[in-house]
Amino acid sequence: MEYILIADDNKDITDILEKYVKKEGYGALIATDGIQTEELFREYHPAAILLDVMMPGKDGYEVCRTIRQESAVPIILITARGEDYDKIMGLDIGADDYIVKPFSPSEVMARLRAVLRRISRQSVETQSGQILRVSNMEVNLDEYTFCIDGKKIPMTKKEIETMWTLASTPGKVFTRDNLLDSLWGYDYYGDSRTVDSHIKRLRAKLDSVPHPDWTIKTIWGVGYKLEIAGGQ
Repeated sequence: MEYILIADDNKDITDILEKYVKKEGYGALIATDGIQTEELFREYHPAAILLDVMMPGKDGYEVCRTIRQESAVPIILITARGEDYDKIMGLDIGADDYIVKPFSPSEVMARLRAVLRRISRQSVETQSGQILRVSNMEVNLDEYTFCIDGKKIPMTKKEIETMWTLASTPGKVFTRDNLLDSLWGYDYYGDSRTVDSHIKRLRAKLDSVPHPDWTIKTIWGVGYKLEIAGGQ
């Protein structure tokens, strides 16, 4: 049986989410603090994690960072803090989605299904080739690494997936909604500022190593594309 790890120190929330998770056909693992969350993650390797931000021991952000160093397991952050900064930080450290309390359990399950569908789709699309090379860059989805001229550039899961998406079809313009849908698995829940902030941080990392033959180009009012020198 596949498991969903539910991490929250509020028993009322874990009880209702456990009920809905079991309706979806999954087993439920319950953690009430950050340290227990990491222990259950390593022991059971769940299919996804519903992760509260404000927890004893380690908060959800810290747990998310730790797990992202070990795994690409889908993580949905759940928190009472709904400011844009908190949402963007959560997504930038590797969360796949972000839900603000109070929430509908049905909405949580819809988000969970969307994330799991996206992960499944990506697995099918990339199973014939997990390494993508364009010019002097290499994107490796087997190991979730990104290199320029053989130098590994530290990146989050989302940043590597962004580079894979853009580099898979150089010259193609991806709208902000395209990127929200393909990278975070939802559209109308999203905010274009999330994409812009994400690309800004990604460019700052890319600029640490020369790459004169390509760049992430902004198409004003539309979105972004990977532009190859002398190409599109």
